[in-house]
Amino acid sequence: MTARVGIIVVAAGSGTRLGAGAPKGFALLRGTTILEHALDGVFGSTEPAQVVVVAPQSHLAEAREIAGRAAGVAAASISVVAGGDTRQRSVAAGLAALGESVEVVLVHDAARALTPSAVIDRVVAAVLGSSAAASGPGTGTDSDTGVSGSGVIPCLPVTDTIKRVRDDSAQATGQATRTVEATVDRSDLVHVQTPQGFPRAALDAAYAAAEHEYTDDAALFAAAGHSVEVVPGDALSFKITTPWDLRRAEAVLGEGHSAEIRTGVGMDVHQYDAAEPLWLGGLYWPDEVGLSGHSDGDAMCHAICDALLSAAGLGDIGGRFGTDDTRFAGAHGEVFIAETVSLVAGAGFTVGNVSVQLIAKHPRLGARRTELESHLSALVGAPVSVAATTTDGLGFTGRGEGVAVIATALVRADR
Repeated sequence: MTARVGIIVVAAGSGTRLGAGAPKGFALLRGTTILEHALDGVFGSTEPAQVVVVAPQSHLAEAREIAGRAAGVAAASISVVAGGDTRQRSVAAGLAALGESVEVVLVHDAARALTPSAVIDRVVAAVLGSSAAASGPGTGTDSDTGVSGSGVIPCLPVTDTIKRVRDDSAQATGQATRTVEATVDRSDLVHVQTPQGFPRAALDAAYAAAEHEYTDDAALFAAAGHSVEVVPGDALSFKITTPWDLRRAEAVLGEGHSAEIRTGVGMDVHQYDAAEPLWLGGLYWPDEVGLSGHSDGDAMCHAICDALLSAAGLGDIGGRFGTDDTRFAGAHGEVFIAETVSLVAGAGFTVGNVSVQLIAKHPRLGARRTELESHLSALVGAPVSVAATTTDGLGFTGRGEGVAVIATALVRADR
């Protein structure tokens, strides 16, 4: 990597207070891990960066999978390292993984999963600006190295009334009480957020010299004698710590993010075979000419599978259930639909609805349309509508050689 900016995303915390049964960064927020939500914000920033995810040793493989998915085509820019037993040691592990070209370091908590990309851009610009200002005439520093300048943290003003209290002992009961001593002027107080940005060389030196555990990187940086500036933060950058915070984040995503809707198209063709029974739409059709095929020849179920797989970006029925797979020899269409619906759900999608068009001279759907739609809807777990038409004698369906089925499916991402 030759990026000038490095972003360390800390996701090594246990998340005990969240109670999710997994480290906090790997808890699900609307079907997607908190870590992946945080990385979406990072990769939405404008400045190319080397990204280092710091994860628990126990979850390195999962973290790599999440990181690769979040990075997409920028996968070469992201890596995953194991964290330490404290946040400070985890950040130190991230610093050690940065390339030599990095001049500006941002340290970001994955728990602030909804941080807008604009906040990241704001912090980067401020650190670069402070480094350049600090390396002016007579300072003996070089603006190209980023070795001097201020740290930068995003903040929000404190809007609550703040009180200072003191501990008192009640002589009569012996119980300790806390009494308000004064109202504190809140005009010079702020709520601190992440990412926090620093000139890389100065932060490395501050970490090397640190003898105590600090609550954030800005405190460690200031303890080493450096100044820290503030830039506006964002209300969306709240930290997910408790189940209440997680529920709040879910509500924010539900209000501010429209669900991703995707569509897919599937088509299947089978020729008639008088030696076979007819299975269509998962139903048996007595006294009708059957369809040839490796399985039961149910072109309607197969087209539905293709449409669902297409919508979810999972390939096609031939790639998933090939004719060389003996498990599906003679299998009924409902077997393929059940497997397909499971694959779609596993990829993080919910089926919205499916529409099916049969093109054939026979069978005539007529009296069984309602039964057919009800059966297919139960198999798919979503509404399925079925229609039929002919080609007025044209083509193989018009000549009565076989059937064609076209299906369209709508799915939505579970996030």
